This record gives sequence, C-alpha cells and structure tokens, in this order.
Amino acid sequence: MDVADLEAEAARLILSEFTEETALRLGLTIMNMAKLDRLPVVINIRTNDRTLFHLAMPGAAPINDRWARRKSNTALHFHLASLHVGRNMAAKGETLAMHGLSEAEFAIHGGAVPVCVAGAGLVACATVSGLPQLEDHRLVTRALETLLPAR
Repeated sequence: MDVADLEAEAARLILSEFTEETALRLGLTIMNMAKLDRLPVVINIRTNDRTLFHLAMPGAAPINDRWARRKSNTALHFHLASLHVGRNMAAKGETLAMHGLSEAEFAIHGGAVPVCVAGAGLVACATVSGLPQLEDHRLVTRALETLLPAR
C-alpha cells in the first residue's frame, strides 16, 4: 500500500459512533477473524488514557504486547495509521528520532489504525501485532469495515 492508498482508506474508515460497546464488537470481530485463520496475534483497542479491549490469541508472544503499545502510541500521536506514518517517513527520509520520539515507545510498523468518528475525529486506536506489518494492518481495517454503514 502506498501513501495515496492509505489516505483513501483513512477517509473511508470513518464511523458514525464509537462507544465501549463498539470497542467490544470491534475487538470480538478481530478475534473471530484471527481465530478462523489461527493467527497468533495480540489485539488492543485503546484511547489515549485507557484500554477498552485487549486479548492475546493462542501463539502470540509477550513481545507482541510491547509492539502493539508502540504502534498504537504512533497512531495516536500522529492521528494516522502506523503503516501510514512509516510510509510517510520513508518517503521523506525521516526517522522517529527526527520527531523527538523514542523507538522504545513508538514504532512505524503497520498494525495500528486510528478509530475516527464523523465530527469528532480520532477517538481510539485499534491495533494488531503478531503478523507481518501489512497483514496486521489489513486485519484491523477489515474489522473496521464491518462497522461502517451499509452503502
């Protein structure tokens, strides 16, 4: 996915609402998708100040929790998917350090996707860690698409 694809995707993935109940539905949707393919992932949905959903699927490693935290920190900081931030930085020859951010706390690998609501902007972040970065990202976006109104 290139930057233009990621921008179009972000513009399309705008929810009409997001509550604790929505967070639970989203988390369970990701869990069920992961379960079908026996994916060893960590699933995390959080706001800036609290965790709304967290689950480690069978086979996920403890390091996936740390990756999920770092990727979600990035998405919440930049208000963009962590994959999008990574692609932007690569195109510009930038690093996290150039933005004053530590790689111990932030990661520019795919898997963290902002949860945005029409009229409110970013309200949370949904993150998957445990697969190659593009697969992590796609698992989250596929689940977010299930929350969009039918067109």
